[in-house]
Amino acid sequence: MVCLQGATTPARRVLELRGPKTRAAQVVGPYKEAVIVFTGLLRTIILYILIIAGVRLMGKRQVGELEPSELVLSLIIADLASVPMQDYGIPLLTGIVPILTLLSVTMILSVLTMKSVRFRALLCGKPSVVVRDGAVDQREMAKNRLTVDELLEELRIQGYTDLSVVKYAILETNGQLSVLPYANQKPPTARDMKVSVEEGGLPRVVVSDGKLLERNLKALGHDRSWLDRQLTQRGCKDVSKVFLLLVDEGDAVYFAEKDG
Repeated sequence: MVCLQGATTPARRVLELRGPKTRAAQVVGPYKEAVIVFTGLLRTIILYILIIAGVRLMGKRQVGELEPSELVLSLIIADLASVPMQDYGIPLLTGIVPILTLLSVTMILSVLTMKSVRFRALLCGKPSVVVRDGAVDQREMAKNRLTVDELLEELRIQGYTDLSVVKYAILETNGQLSVLPYANQKPPTARDMKVSVEEGGLPRVVVSDGKLLERNLKALGHDRSWLDRQLTQRGCKDVSKVFLLLVDEGDAVYFAEKDG
């Protein structure tokens, strides 16, 4: 058998063709992974900003104070946002479009609830009086699926251990319990005791964690020299050593120095 020098066999040709591709894949591999990571990061940031904007549009409510429609909306948005974050093969618009649609529907419903009392009652429900004149309304409790233990727990949280002192207990549409005691069970006020007191006004944060908020200081009608005098009176020489300093409209000062 004669073997010609320089002849190329099919197997050798396959190896030559496969070699550059393998080397190219080794070079492109790290860049491809970086692109995938960057894509996931960018998707997450976009969806996060979109969800935060949606929550802001829903209003300043705490999670425990959401209406039923708002709670459902939050759960659906979280589920829609998680899919494009995890599966990069799904276009980002498939997550953004439904979220924007839900937010638009929410805005429309919010306007309708402001304009129509009936629609607001249909969508959000009505408050329920579960305690009236010291007596528990068992029908209303069964209607709202509120147990006796839950009712007593809510009353204890608000400082009431005796049902007989409660004039009304109202279960609000957001799930919170409002308790109105009898008039003779309310703590006396300065007006009841015919005592004159001065209004302190709304306190403003002037120093927070060693940082001076000059805007609040100027709003109170003071300058840096006044602040320095207040710190000197309290044995503090530097603003950076102040943890919290509050000043109200009557110039009453609350001072807390940093530990250590």
